[in-house]
Amino acid sequence: MLSLTHVHTYYGEVQVLRGVSLKVAAGQVIALLGRNGMGKSTTVHTVIGFVPPSAGVITFKGVPIHGRKPNEIAQMGLALVPQGKRIFPSLSVRENLTVAARPHQPKAWSLKEVFRLFPILEQRQQVVGTALSGGEQQMLAIARALMTAPDLILMDEPSEGLAPLLVEQLNRAIREMCGRGVSVLLVEQNLPFALKCADHVYVMHRGEIVYSATPAALRADEAVKTQYLGASV
Repeated sequence: MLSLTHVHTYYGEVQVLRGVSLKVAAGQVIALLGRNGMGKSTTVHTVIGFVPPSAGVITFKGVPIHGRKPNEIAQMGLALVPQGKRIFPSLSVRENLTVAARPHQPKAWSLKEVFRLFPILEQRQQVVGTALSGGEQQMLAIARALMTAPDLILMDEPSEGLAPLLVEQLNRAIREMCGRGVSVLLVEQNLPFALKCADHVYVMHRGEIVYSATPAALRADEAVKTQYLGASV
């Protein structure tokens, strides 16, 4: 589905990504873990086309996408849920969803389906974005991404600031999305959440992938968790 091979990315003269390689298969949740400032968000921005790589190859559904514009990449079936939600604040929940809808796409999601996934949004569908809680805004951002009928969603810190009950709801929603064939590249610092919902994990340190394993293997590897994540789970 998505493949990065030896990807290097710079911001000006500062190199951020150093030969990053990772893969996301169809229907998988892949977690990209690491401390702040290690290059996780830059990886997402490079994939979606906000920052072009200086070297390396990125393919999506077998087609090279490095160097393409973000809108072209999105039209191929790749969606982004950015850190900080970034919904349309003056639009209602329903308007946020319908404006993103692509009903004629083969993998189209209906309002009924996203409301079943996030029941609170159905209850709040006439409420404008500025009146939603942080958790409701996060649910809306993910639901809006689903309305674009994606094959893969890039999620940048989706559990940030969420109460434990909402994190658990988010986990169930992600697993259900994958059951419908939507792949997820999950950038996270919430290690318990990431290990619970991911099929495979990569750990990033100073712009490089330094560890690749199953969630169970990382959970048992205290040295890696302490050195690169500052956590023990």
